[in-house]
Amino acid sequence: MSENCSGSCAGCEVECDSRTENTPADFYEAPHPKSKIKKVVGVVSGKGGVGKSLTSALLAVLLNRRGLRAGILDADITGPSIPKLFGIKEKARANADGILPAVTKTGIQLMSVNLLLENETDPVVWRGPVIGGTVKQFWSEVVWDDLDFLLIDMPPGTGDVPLTVFQSIPLDGIVVVTSPQELVNVIVSKAVNMAGLMNIPVLGLVENMSYLQCPDCERRIEPFGKSHAKEIAGEFGVPLLAQIPIDPALANAADHGVIELFEGDWMDHATDVVEELLEK
Repeated sequence: MSENCSGSCAGCEVECDSRTENTPADFYEAPHPKSKIKKVVGVVSGKGGVGKSLTSALLAVLLNRRGLRAGILDADITGPSIPKLFGIKEKARANADGILPAVTKTGIQLMSVNLLLENETDPVVWRGPVIGGTVKQFWSEVVWDDLDFLLIDMPPGTGDVPLTVFQSIPLDGIVVVTSPQELVNVIVSKAVNMAGLMNIPVLGLVENMSYLQCPDCERRIEPFGKSHAKEIAGEFGVPLLAQIPIDPALANAADHGVIELFEGDWMDHATDVVEELLEK
């Protein structure tokens, strides 16, 4: 260490044993020693209510149908909905190794704060640091069993939890979820810009509630106005991965916890892009 050292390595050109410059990987939390996870994908948005949990669930179901092992870490601690989508009501279990994720009927692994609460309707009235710590525990203390993909269902915005995930967990990419309203540009901007700051690849854009198809004439109706998803995706140089319609059958499957039974090909391309991560 130089005798004139200020204690900060920023801007210092002196090579010494005390240099403390960190790469992003230096901040990553280690997963549980017995976890086996090949790829980690975040599902994010700049605002709430656009369908991140639905997108996470559909991706997991489709990956599972392709013979890949998928899991979902529900990082939306104050608004968890993943267990409801899959009809999971039992509580999480643990053994000497750590916390065990719940497993759905088709083998998808799940961890959510709702699996730890006495009642699923109990509010989570915690401050940011506690919520962030819980998310890190879901990564480091849960034994994820031989997953090809772990999907992280993020809370909305760019606050404590998304920052905790981006800094603590080695994401291989993110999927940005939006809706067709005029706010879409702002939504995408926030999520994409945050990913850029953290050097995390944006795999593409998913637009939820994109249109409604008339059951009689099959005409597409756009209740929220004309979609600008393709233009917005092009503006940010990312692909449009999917446009999910307003579909009563899909909503019914979600409401009744049988999302694994959904039928539709809207998310096939998105699943292709995520699956391609295994080749990288």
